[in-house]
Order: sequence, then structure tokens, then C-alpha cells
Amino acid sequence: MRTLIEQHQAGDTEPGSSERLQALGRAVLQLEADAVARRAEQLGAAFSEACRYMLACRGRVIVTGMGKSGHIGSKMAATLASTGTPAFFVHPGEASHGDLGMFTADDVVIALSNSGETGELTAILPLLKRLGAPLIALTGRPGSTLAEAATVHLNVGVEQEACPLGLAPTASTTATLATGDALAVALLDARGFTAEDFARSHPGGKLGRRLLLRIEDIMQVGERVPRVRPGTTLRDALLEISRKGLGMTAIVDDAERVLGIFTDGDLRRTLDGGADIHHTAIDAVMTPGPQSASPELLAAEAAERMERHRINALLVTDGEQRLVGALNMHDLLRAGVV
Repeated sequence: MRTLIEQHQAGDTEPGSSERLQALGRAVLQLEADAVARRAEQLGAAFSEACRYMLACRGRVIVTGMGKSGHIGSKMAATLASTGTPAFFVHPGEASHGDLGMFTADDVVIALSNSGETGELTAILPLLKRLGAPLIALTGRPGSTLAEAATVHLNVGVEQEACPLGLAPTASTTATLATGDALAVALLDARGFTAEDFARSHPGGKLGRRLLLRIEDIMQVGERVPRVRPGTTLRDALLEISRKGLGMTAIVDDAERVLGIFTDGDLRRTLDGGADIHHTAIDAVMTPGPQSASPELLAAEAAERMERHRINALLVTDGEQRLVGALNMHDLLRAGVV
């Protein structure tokens, strides 16, 4: 019986035509989706057992595999490591030339091989057995050498590859990759891993910045924070706003407690009202009780607060409402929070 891929190849359309390219692309995606769905239906007790070995691991999870399986293994190790399960990848060819020194009895080894007979993996099986580390094998052949030697075997076999020649690993690598993701997510849940935990291993990414960066890390402090005292003329307050370049100034008392704020928007409304900038006191036209935040607040929360109140700047105060810093939208943009 011809496969779905072969049926499309035998169609009336010419090789390389848009219609045939799209039809084959859809056929491959459907075949691989079906392969993953079958693996989900057949997932059972061995999966739970593999998870328990990994949860009990006192060392590291070491993933190994050759060729395309090795590429999948590298991704699997990276996903595990970033979701709370310390892991790294070791090339099996290098393992037999010194890198076996990275393995300890406290580790758990995950070996990937669709055939279960990959020479570089079967060559190190006696040494892994002597070491005593649990071995979790992901293969497409439950009766293979690797599967038989494993502490736990997870079957990732597929009925057919998407490659019409049956040579290039396609559906099998997709099924293996999905199984690795399933392990990582199950372990993430079992460990109570949180978004904050994820951010700590991704400090350079936008998610890490949103979940880790606090106002105190990016706020303006000291002389860079615009401030004037009550009774200051509107003219002098405008000079302070211009010097500091934050588009606003705080109005504070002698103890540095915040009384109000005056922004560019306030200036437009004040001038529309005909105020005399040389004689009008700033506290007569300021906005009292302005929005403020503590230095410990997440910068992402500050951004959400500014957006919610439609303001471009936020005063930063301590527990007694003393001015300790200031933050505007440009600071958040530079920090990559928004």
C-alpha cells in the first residue's frame, strides 16, 4: 500500500510545481502529527518511571545520541536545563575517548537511537552498566540492544518516516523530540517550577528582564531626579524640568516627602489657563498625590501601571513617601522591559 507521501508524488502535478510542493508539505506535517499522536496514546507506566528516576537524580541528566538523534538530544538537554532539571549533552563518540569521565553514578543517562543499535552507544553500554547510573533509552525498537540494556525504555517508534525513501529521520526524530518535551514539562510540574525560576535561567531574554528586573535597577537617582520645593515659581520649575530631561518634576517638602508632580501635560493645561510663569507658585498648579512606586517593584509592573494611568513618568518613593528616584518610559525602553 502506498504511503501518503508516495500518493502525492504519483499525482498528476509536476515535480516542483507550487501545488505539488504544498501538497507534499501538508502530507509531511500530517504524517508527523499522526506519529506524535500515536505516541501520546501509547504513553504509559514507563514514562512515569523515567520521570521518577530523573526526579531522584542527585547529579545531572546526561543526554547522548548520534547524528540526527544527537541534535534532538542537544535540544532535549537544553530544555531540561532551562526548566529545572540540570542536564547537558555528551557526544557518544567523544564519550569513548575520555568524555565518559563526565558521567558519575549519581547521574541519569538518556540515550537516543531510533534503531537502538547505534555503534557508538552500544560500545559504551558495558561501561555505563559498570558505573551504575540509571539508563533511560528512547528507541524505535523495543527489542534492540539499547532498549534491552536500559533501566527504562521509552518507545518512540513510528510506522513510517515522512521521507519517501525511508532513509532520512523525520517522523522518528519528531516523535523523540516531542517525548523529550513531555519529560521536561512533567518534571517542571513535579518540581513546582515557576515562571520566576525560568526567568533566572534566562536573564538575557525579554522574559527574564520582565520577571527579574526591578525599578531600583533602572531608575534615575540622586541629582538626576528633578525636584523643587513648594513656593518655587513655575519658571524655575520649568528650568528644572529642562535640566533633568525627564519631562516632569517632583514637588517635595524639606524632608523630601513627595507633595505632588508637575509634567509636560500639566504645563500645557496651565498655559492654556493663562498662568504667569514668573509669579505662579508650582504648588498652585501641581498634581497632588501623584502615582508612585517602591524601588522593589518589578519594572514590568511599573510599565503596566504607567500604561493603565496613561502617564509617562513615575516617582519612586520609600515607605515614608520620601523621593528616592524617578522612572520614565524611556528608561523602560532602554532596559528592554517594553
